[in-house]
Amino acid sequence: MSPKLRTALLAMIPLVFMTGLASASVPLYRMFCQATGLNGTTQRANAAPGAVDHTIRIDFDTNVAPHMGWKFVPESPSDTVDVGARDMAFFTATNTTDHTITGSATFNVTPYQVGKYFTKIQCFCFTQQTLKPGETARMPVIFFVDPKILADPDANDVQTITLSYTFYPVDSTKTKG
Repeated sequence: MSPKLRTALLAMIPLVFMTGLASASVPLYRMFCQATGLNGTTQRANAAPGAVDHTIRIDFDTNVAPHMGWKFVPESPSDTVDVGARDMAFFTATNTTDHTITGSATFNVTPYQVGKYFTKIQCFCFTQQTLKPGETARMPVIFFVDPKILADPDANDVQTITLSYTFYPVDSTKTKG
């Protein structure tokens, strides 16, 4: 093997490594955020552990990407829930345009230190939502606040949690009117 070929092959190793790292960074970051609750990332579960003798207020915030053509609101702006108990909130989305739009919701929880204690059992944000012109959909989220929040000195004095959703179009070419 010539020295030039060997140098070229050795130079390719960091390039291949960095490309692989860049490709894996988004899924790795998502897993890290889900494990730690970083930046208000919520958890997922199949069932709630059961209520404890403590309540907390949940405020619901909704947003839609500019020019998407949807109206998206919570049916109730807030709810007081028993920590550890399964609860449900409903949201409605209406397509106000003359064409079908598919959207996907992103979400977060504030204050950020409580993200690891806010757990979703079922959520419309886990799937894409398609609305025909003028169509309205009622979408539930089933959740609970983990009782472990009460033992965390950084989160046990939180009285209000804000669950925020933003809908974005899946195909931006469909949002033009």
